[in-house]
Amino acid sequence: MNCKYFGECGACKVYEGGYEHQLALKLELNQERFLPFYSGDISVFESPHTHYRSRSEFKIWHDGETLYYAMNHIDKKGIVFIDECPQVSRPISVLMPKLLKAVKERNIGFKLFGVDFLSSKGGEIAVSLLYHRALDNEWRELASEIAAELNIYIIGRSRGQKIVIGQDFVTEILNVDGEEFRFNYIENSFTQPNSQVNEQMIAWALKNLFRADTDLLELYCGAGNFTIPFAKKFRKVLATEISKSSINAAKSNMLLNDVHNIEFVRMGVEEFVQALDGVREFNRMKDIDLKLYNINTIFVDPPRSGMDEDTCKFAARYENIIYISCNPETLARDLAILCQTHTVCDMALFDQFPYTHHAEMGVKLTRKGL
Repeated sequence: MNCKYFGECGACKVYEGGYEHQLALKLELNQERFLPFYSGDISVFESPHTHYRSRSEFKIWHDGETLYYAMNHIDKKGIVFIDECPQVSRPISVLMPKLLKAVKERNIGFKLFGVDFLSSKGGEIAVSLLYHRALDNEWRELASEIAAELNIYIIGRSRGQKIVIGQDFVTEILNVDGEEFRFNYIENSFTQPNSQVNEQMIAWALKNLFRADTDLLELYCGAGNFTIPFAKKFRKVLATEISKSSINAAKSNMLLNDVHNIEFVRMGVEEFVQALDGVREFNRMKDIDLKLYNINTIFVDPPRSGMDEDTCKFAARYENIIYISCNPETLARDLAILCQTHTVCDMALFDQFPYTHHAEMGVKLTRKGL
């Protein structure tokens, strides 16, 4: 990827030597980091070199009557005006100058301070316009004109306000091993930012799941990104997530894919363990008979903070563990606990965030002595 803002814009921090060099650095770093736990080959899954982000956020900077997209400077001192970004998906890239022009022409830029883009591979786009002022009917009318002109959805946000023009989500179609899965991605909620790498992560995890007439437990299920494809491989899936909005999205996505063998439970890990062990009863679990589940595989995809010690020990109850991590540092910390009882038998690096130090890792573990 060639970008005229390399060295200035803080979005990309590792760019010298090109894509292959930055990827090689990530692999070398993580091979060394995980050597105490695994000495085999780490499979590497590349990202497209450009136009890979389906979710992007930009500041809006006002210079007199002129509006600019802006990003933080790489040295964290000040900002950089930009008029293009080769990271973002092609639909977003094409839309960016048109949107700014339309905002200026309709004169709805007053106290606009940010723009968030969310796109699907098919070109659907939801744009969130963020304001430091209340939005009125005149704003709604003018924003509706822009939405119709550019064939996009617009969400206006200010303190205590959310105005939706069209809808507040896009529908993404993921192709995993020749099978299509549909997901409604809602603005202002977490979605995987790199769709192509996301497809590779799901395919890798599916390949490494232990197929049997058993059931799967998933922690941190989010909106069902992994859960729904996994349901094709197990008799039943029990999936937990603490976020109410994510659970609601997961249930909606399950129906969108005509999947019916998943139970989604809004519950943190600590509470779930208490329910599983019969320590406490929860109304949220009253319709779920845990005795009917035969679980020997657990899948976890925690936030950047990873899993705490108690959660690691809970995961270690199961014969097979698949762990997807967006933070190799906390993954290494957790493996120090998990590898007391389990052996790492496969690892993968997914280049979800090119031109940065970040990498997504996948780990397959089996209990020692099996």
